[in-house]
Amino acid sequence: MATLPELLDPRDPDPAVRRMLRAWLALQEVGAWRPAEAVAALERAPDPERALRALDPGGGRPTDADLERRVAALARAGVLALPLSSPLYPPRVRRLPDAAPLLCVRGDVTALSAPAVAIVGARAATSVGREVASNLAGDLAALGFVVVSGLARGIDAAAHRGALEAGGLSAAVLACGPDRVYPPEHAELAERIAERGAVVSELPPGALPLRHHFPLRNRLISGLALALVVVEARERSGSLITAAHARDQGVEVLVVPGSVTSPTSRGSNALLRYRPVSPCLDVDDVLKALGLPPPEKVASDPLAGLEGVWERQVLAALLEEPASADELARRLGRDPGLLAADLVNLELTGRIARERDGRLRARRRRR
Repeated sequence: MATLPELLDPRDPDPAVRRMLRAWLALQEVGAWRPAEAVAALERAPDPERALRALDPGGGRPTDADLERRVAALARAGVLALPLSSPLYPPRVRRLPDAAPLLCVRGDVTALSAPAVAIVGARAATSVGREVASNLAGDLAALGFVVVSGLARGIDAAAHRGALEAGGLSAAVLACGPDRVYPPEHAELAERIAERGAVVSELPPGALPLRHHFPLRNRLISGLALALVVVEARERSGSLITAAHARDQGVEVLVVPGSVTSPTSRGSNALLRYRPVSPCLDVDDVLKALGLPPPEKVASDPLAGLEGVWERQVLAALLEEPASADELARRLGRDPGLLAADLVNLELTGRIARERDGRLRARRRRR
């Protein structure tokens, strides 16, 4: 198969690119609902066509005509396809055993690799809950974190808006196809997020927001983040599923305590009984859970929170000038193999990003 571009653009007329995009969309048709099996198949056979044959030997793949219609739908929606094998694929999601084989992204794909905190909660949220979510999202965005949520009504929407109003970035994970927005009244909000962040879906174009899609997408909300904050959740809530995914993924879980008499906080308050779930009263609690210093130091010191000498030297070098891994190894006089471990850790924690040309750059935190 032809060399894989880092991003597959459905508007690209190159026949090799279109053939490659169709192959990944065909794998998505089966693999989106069986992500762990799709990841295992790709590990055995990195080529998407071979992985699909292993995953679905019966050959029940979409026709070329169906796949071309999906390519056209992505093009109309301005969506790019990000395969699991791409170096631009978000590293925190890539390490999951059930990572999505293909992400469809509208906006800036590099926002998905930045340091992020997810905020989720009740759709029928109280005014106090929405205010808390908005304020917390704004404080996190002002420190340079991307605020991740699910574009739902209530807490999700408040978190997205709070991040955007603070001049920061946000990422929305959809439970429908990338060419749709759910709920439909959040179409304008989705546009704003795509302009300052990313709107992402692992589902095929045209997929409806069905009930069983929401628990599936929740693992991506937590998987994109370094920490998850739950603001109001009923006893039977999708936010509790997201919290369970976060604990399994090693993501820090925090809860904003609510009134013990409020049904809206009954589920979230119950999470506080479990270790290592922590209460969250403000942004300081999130930073503490992540092992980061107070906000004023994080904002003023781009090396804050890095204790390793080599990691500090790598980040300091990239703050001066972006470089490829080989250039960086020569500049620092380090063995490329040893340097690779530091680069992986810095990329996983969102301190550095990989540009489309393969060069690495430091992510500066806003004051």
